[in-house]
Amino acid sequence: MFILYKEKIYIHSFIDLNMKKVVIALVLILVLSNCLQQPQQQQKEIIIYGSGATFPQPQIEKWISEYGKINRNIKIEYAGKGSGAGLNDFKEGLVDFACTDPPVSEKMWRELEKKGQILQFPIIIGAVVVIHNVPEVDGLKLDGKTLAEIFMGKIEYWDDEKIKALNPNKKLPHERIIVVYRSDSSGTTEVFTAYLSLSSEEFKKDVGIGKLVDWPVAKVGRGIGGKGNPGVAAAVKNTPYSIGYVELAFALKENFKTIALKNKDGKFVNANAETISSAIKATSVFVPEATEGYKEDLFAFINAPGEKSYPIVSFSHVVIWQSYPKDKSEAIKSFFKWVLTDGQKHVIEGYVAVPEEVAKVGLRALEKVKGT
Repeated sequence: MFILYKEKIYIHSFIDLNMKKVVIALVLILVLSNCLQQPQQQQKEIIIYGSGATFPQPQIEKWISEYGKINRNIKIEYAGKGSGAGLNDFKEGLVDFACTDPPVSEKMWRELEKKGQILQFPIIIGAVVVIHNVPEVDGLKLDGKTLAEIFMGKIEYWDDEKIKALNPNKKLPHERIIVVYRSDSSGTTEVFTAYLSLSSEEFKKDVGIGKLVDWPVAKVGRGIGGKGNPGVAAAVKNTPYSIGYVELAFALKENFKTIALKNKDGKFVNANAETISSAIKATSVFVPEATEGYKEDLFAFINAPGEKSYPIVSFSHVVIWQSYPKDKSEAIKSFFKWVLTDGQKHVIEGYVAVPEEVAKVGLRALEKVKGT
């Protein structure tokens, strides 16, 4: 009896000991699980809103995608609606940043300053290209003056003598030229009209430079307005014998025929990474500090010298405030710092990374951004 009693005691003790181990193990698992989950639960998603130029939109979308892989708690949303609309959104406080191709004008800069201190700096370089939908012709060439006359409505047919003189070996059709232009307030239009104004005094006088201009072709019934680069691209694609202007990345995406333009050195060149880079290297570009961004020259890269230089090259810029709520300020600094450093390694076809000295202007600007 005594031995059996001792065995019972031993058995009960053994069961109690193992139960305690199981309970302790379960408690530890629960504690560890809670510790692992707790940081994720505490991570707050921060959303940054931007709008503006469609010129850099494909590149910005690429950056957003790549940045999201390494910073899952920061979400960037961008609406491409034109430089003018983006700056208006920014002024009204509807977005946290705006993108514009030409630098902000001094007039707009002063209006924005009434709302707070602003910063502007370039983030990417691109090119405006002339696309066409003439089914039977490839490899077209034009100079700036002839292109200006087309967009003024003075040249009506594709087989006009001035176009034939530049394309002597092409069989040009006797078809009316339909001109497609931006209907919205557009930085791409401002860059394009700056080029046409440099090429033609008549265009400069009668049409001028601007984000939104009165196109003479609209008055003679041979013009079509398209909203954004995508709208112009769609209109040209769906309209035989049309001509239009878009950012290079859109032309490449839709596999458009592009027109080789005569550059300052008298050479006909198409836009690509080499010819854009040539224009950049051939010019001594002055990029002011971000606190005085309106002082930047719109004509910096337009009609740059050099045999390989493409004549319609432009920065695209971002405009931000110097002050945001703390979480948002850190997120904006993080995203645009990445854009100007590692992000420049993710440049898609149709764009060229900003030079290191230009990137430094933006990086210095970001140091001024403070949280409130």
